[in-house]
Amino acid sequence: MPGRRCAITRAEDRTVHIAGPPVGPPFTRAVLDVAGAVLTWPVLDPTGLPAAEIHDVGQAQQWLWTVYGERTAAAVDAVASGTPAAELTLPEQPTALAEAAARLALGHWAARWWPTSYLDGIPALEPDALGLELAALTHECQQLLDESGEAEGAELLEEHLAALDPLIRWWQSAGPPRQLDGVLRLIDGAADNAGLDGEALQRLRSALERDYRPTATPLDLTELFARQQEFALAAGSLRTATDRVIARGSGTNDWCRYPPGFVDASEEAVSWTAYALGAGRRIEVEVVADIAAPVGGVHLAAEVHVDGSPPNRVPLARRDDMWTGRADLDIPASTTPGIEVGILLPGFDPGPGADDRAARAAVRALARHRLGVAAAPHDREVAHPHPFLAEIAAAAAVEEDF
Repeated sequence: MPGRRCAITRAEDRTVHIAGPPVGPPFTRAVLDVAGAVLTWPVLDPTGLPAAEIHDVGQAQQWLWTVYGERTAAAVDAVASGTPAAELTLPEQPTALAEAAARLALGHWAARWWPTSYLDGIPALEPDALGLELAALTHECQQLLDESGEAEGAELLEEHLAALDPLIRWWQSAGPPRQLDGVLRLIDGAADNAGLDGEALQRLRSALERDYRPTATPLDLTELFARQQEFALAAGSLRTATDRVIARGSGTNDWCRYPPGFVDASEEAVSWTAYALGAGRRIEVEVVADIAAPVGGVHLAAEVHVDGSPPNRVPLARRDDMWTGRADLDIPASTTPGIEVGILLPGFDPGPGADDRAARAAVRALARHRLGVAAAPHDREVAHPHPFLAEIAAAAAVEEDF
């Protein structure tokens, strides 16, 4: 199979591009900041090597030849110097560094966009297990990174150390995932490189030096990591017995309009009901909260359009497992309104985007596929790329939690 043909161009701002601009909504792209550039992979349709937006060709030369090959590195240098755009064939097989970079970008994508949903049966990924594997991958990809990128790896390691002892126990149990040994050794190397120490890291170093791994004791992954609180689904309606329903429906759940961890990722997570209270009209909005959603201090809002009117903002507050809110509407009593509802976080919201429901459905399908691969021990050995450790742990918890 021949390699992919690719254009190398220079924009007016002197940025050099390998391949075209990224397509699709942000939650379908895995992105990695590297020395002098930003690399982008499509999550739903992987094509091997990434697209690149290079803003500092001199910095990028430290890794360009290793990821794309010497011909591409030379072509980038020439195009940056003013020669016409070039087109060439990228290598057919990604190098080890390119594969590690793709996995690191996918891990950062999962930390940001994994579609956790109680309603759709997609469990959350254990954040500390994912964070430590990202720290390990960051150390493996040192050649790609500048000083800020290497510092980010150390920060990931410090932030997610709570999962280190569970990972060591997993490594010492019967049949640990193939990549776990490599992850732990990379974590040890990253800690040494960053000058980090502590009891957990000392226990890791001691375990690796002894290489003591009993093979007879199986491990219950559902008990290995501290599980977050399950959904209670206890919130009830806010309305009174005298209210009369005049309309109800589902709203739009655009993942780009609020930070991760706020709302259940299901398309059915947003619901609204319009009531008549005498001559007045009121809308009540209920949004299923993600298990990591903040309880207080932060408030989402519902953006309500009535018959195409300018939006009304309805503040939402977290109550049990729901974000809920209500507001009076200016609707003539004789009409049945056309109502559209979206969810956002004021100050974060970039504004409504295109209708990306099909892309969100594809991301959910991708998550289910990856969990299916992670749940199958034999597939776990041959799947490429390997599931993340957090995906394997989540797959083990699906039957119990969902």
